[in-house]
Amino acid sequence: MRRAGLALAAALASALCLAAASDPAERLPDPAQEARARTLFKEVRCMVCQNESIEDSQAELAVDLRRLVRERVAAGDDDVAVRRWLVERYGEFVMLRPAFSIANLVLWLAPLAAVMVGGLALVTRVRGAGAETEWLTPEESARLAELVRTADGHDPAFKSSPDDPKA
Repeated sequence: MRRAGLALAAALASALCLAAASDPAERLPDPAQEARARTLFKEVRCMVCQNESIEDSQAELAVDLRRLVRERVAAGDDDVAVRRWLVERYGEFVMLRPAFSIANLVLWLAPLAAVMVGGLALVTRVRGAGAETEWLTPEESARLAELVRTADGHDPAFKSSPDDPKA
């Protein structure tokens, strides 16, 4: 039992060490540049995992994106230039927090507008349901009254069911 506990602890410790040491061979020699790159990693979406940053993801694409960001930082690009380069290359989706734009506003407001239009249609429909509607023309109403009178008067031509005692 004790060996199993030790083995489990060793496995967890090695997993944590692996997670903490992301791309150790590729770290930038300048600590300030590495810190900037790591800050950018937290803002960039892993295109495989989609809701994880490339900082947290271990997918091959995330590793490649970390390498590319480090290259851009090492080349002297500032953070804005790196973000712009990523968006030009991969589209706005690559950023975990996309920049505000009219297109993004439309994406956020379209579902709200659809719900509002649906609610308005529902309210209009419910309010209109109370209005009296004539379903039959006067001729049809007269014909229906005649049929009901004939059925109540035990007309031999009208038999509602084979077991009807009135018939």
